[in-house]
Amino acid sequence: MPPKRGAGVPAARAERAPAKINLTLRVVGRRADGYHELESLVVFAGVGDTLTFTPARALALTVNGPTAAASGTIGDNLVLKAARALAERVEGLKLGRFALTKRLPVAAGVGGGSSDAAAALRLLARANRIAPGDPRVMEAARVTGADVPVCLDPRPRMMRGIGEILSDPLALPKLPAVLVNPRVAVPTRDVFTALRAHFSAQKEDVGDATFESRSRLEMKKLIDAVAHGRNDLEAPAIEVAPAIAQVLADLRALRGCRLARMSGSGATCFGLFGTAPAAAAAARALRAKHPGWWVRATKLG
Repeated sequence: MPPKRGAGVPAARAERAPAKINLTLRVVGRRADGYHELESLVVFAGVGDTLTFTPARALALTVNGPTAAASGTIGDNLVLKAARALAERVEGLKLGRFALTKRLPVAAGVGGGSSDAAAALRLLARANRIAPGDPRVMEAARVTGADVPVCLDPRPRMMRGIGEILSDPLALPKLPAVLVNPRVAVPTRDVFTALRAHFSAQKEDVGDATFESRSRLEMKKLIDAVAHGRNDLEAPAIEVAPAIAQVLADLRALRGCRLARMSGSGATCFGLFGTAPAAAAAARALRAKHPGWWVRATKLG
């Protein structure tokens, strides 16, 4: 017979790992160590992966879900890397078994692995009664990956440097959107290699400062402000994966699409819409036209 509740079986805890979307992304410089410094308005989607944690003696991970096969080997997963990084910083950290359900496309510019790692750190902090703002948690996030710190507390922020400089959370309205990935993996390294061929740091103001200088933006003004920004990785990513150009063209052709742009280093692109029903109708139309693509209507915020 299965054990009853209260019979000493630890309860599993679940955490969402939402997709990270770069509404804007400026490459503002390249450091001596080769890393590029960025400035990006980051928001999070209503779609993502799910991570479950059950306390146990040994650290373990299982991965399932629609995109699990593309997520690489278990040993290289950022969930385990984040857990080990925190264990190195917290003596006696209680570990356990993680079960990851992968729904987000992989190598897609939506920070799926980083968001999974951040979810693992949140789960471990809660299980060990560590405060969310404990500097050891943030340090573990930083050594795990450049996008992990912004995913720790998934709310809209400006992200700068190589991902380690974060603004306070921004009060932004939710944006109805359609996320599209042509199921083409785009390695970030390849995109930055393509970027070097025509990179020149552009430090002029393209509107990013308005997100922090105003306490709240209405949806239309927010979309207008985002439209004045750009993603400096979009052109080099199209060189690596020409299918991105087709995704953007199809998004822009949809009724009600106010702005279409690539997220992160691609290949996922987003289209912004005025209403959730308009986004849902656009997603249905795009799914019918390209049944092989990953298409989701959601809200960003």
